[in-house]
Amino acid sequence: MKMIIKKLIAYALAVSVLGVAESVRTHAQQSELRQGTETETLIRNATLLTISRGTLPNSDILIRRGKIAAIGPNLKAASNARVVDASGKYVMPGIIDCHSHSMMDAINELTLSVTSMARIQDVLNPTDVDLYRALAGGVTTLNLLHGSGNAIGGQNTVVKIKYGRPVTEFIFPGAPPGIKFALGENPKRTNFLQLPGRERRYPATRMGVAEVIRDAFVRARDYKTAHDEYRAAAAARSEKTLLPPRRDLQLEPLVEVLEGKRFVHAHCYRADEIVMLLNLADEFGFKIRTLQHVLEGYKVAREIAQHGAGASIFADNWAYKVEAYDAIPYAAQIMTRAGVNVSINSDSDERARRLNIDAAKMMKYGDLTEEEALKLITLNPAQQLGIETSVGSIDVGKDADLAIWTTHPFSVYSRVETTFVDGEIFFDRQQDIARRAEIQLERAQLEQAEPNRAPAPGPTPASTPRPRANSY
Repeated sequence: MKMIIKKLIAYALAVSVLGVAESVRTHAQQSELRQGTETETLIRNATLLTISRGTLPNSDILIRRGKIAAIGPNLKAASNARVVDASGKYVMPGIIDCHSHSMMDAINELTLSVTSMARIQDVLNPTDVDLYRALAGGVTTLNLLHGSGNAIGGQNTVVKIKYGRPVTEFIFPGAPPGIKFALGENPKRTNFLQLPGRERRYPATRMGVAEVIRDAFVRARDYKTAHDEYRAAAAARSEKTLLPPRRDLQLEPLVEVLEGKRFVHAHCYRADEIVMLLNLADEFGFKIRTLQHVLEGYKVAREIAQHGAGASIFADNWAYKVEAYDAIPYAAQIMTRAGVNVSINSDSDERARRLNIDAAKMMKYGDLTEEEALKLITLNPAQQLGIETSVGSIDVGKDADLAIWTTHPFSVYSRVETTFVDGEIFFDRQQDIARRAEIQLERAQLEQAEPNRAPAPGPTPASTPRPRANSY
């Protein structure tokens, strides 16, 4: 009997191993199919907005295995390559939104002022239709940030918009991790409705917000010291009774900030608070990677540049609350001229598809050049997110994240024809138009289905309770 059981177990293990091997093989085959039998794509006769090397008229781009393989006129491709005629059209790098709230099923964890242990990656929704609309606007990369309800919020996620794929395929490979901070009215919560009988969360003032952030880094520094001392002691002796310090998931991300391994993206408005945060970061020896929104950043542009922080701003959104009264549309120009790396973000789940027009506005407000304005939504946010070696410009060796526009993307009449992510087409306008009749037919059929029919006129009949299943 024991021998039979052993044979059955061995057989089950063998089947399991074969199943895993087959799954891996199938996944690899699907990856090859996704890359297409056409291992190359040739975009011909386009005007290339390279961002890094100016504008190249009547030029080609050769895409091979998801990367830009060559740029120039009259390029040759393999006989089975996909060839896209872009005559009279413009090609630019995929737009990068440095502050997005797309594909999130949660924004703020408001029970604590410091929620650095929470991860936005755990609640991503890859079926969010705003992702498809962003692709239709030439957007290919998003920095997904928590809301601004906490002095120290949760951990961000940088994604490529691979709409229709599993969420694991969205994660941007090698993108440095980050975390969301917030200053001002949102984390102090004094302008929000307080429910009766519920105690107000600390902090309730701007100085309280500063104290919360400082206290968290004092604790993180002590936590780091304790672990450093433990590792040194463990390396110096082989004492088996030596116990490591208790793990703290709230402090570990902040230790990574102190070590320069995690970027800080900080929501802020007022100039005094911006300087406060820069001074606090200098006190603890780390850098603020981006100041998000930074509406009064133009007042302290020199200080921001000296610290080395970037600024990710709105194009023209102001005066919607008291701390936004001093925002001006010339902020991008003033900070750019001061040496600050500036980008324009959506801070939204849907406005990313309009970032091309937001960037164009900066040529009106402050006379930025065309190349400087284009950088606001391509190379500059790529640098702010630490992914500039992969995306943000049209250069050989970079990821083939590209958008083909009918005319210059700064025109209000321009629209995206095709959007590539890693060399694959994730939006095609002609295919979209061709599917619309089919989608309308499906919608009509669904509307006629019994659960979706409008109720009959007259009083609603009483529903019959369903029998409850026994539970033990």
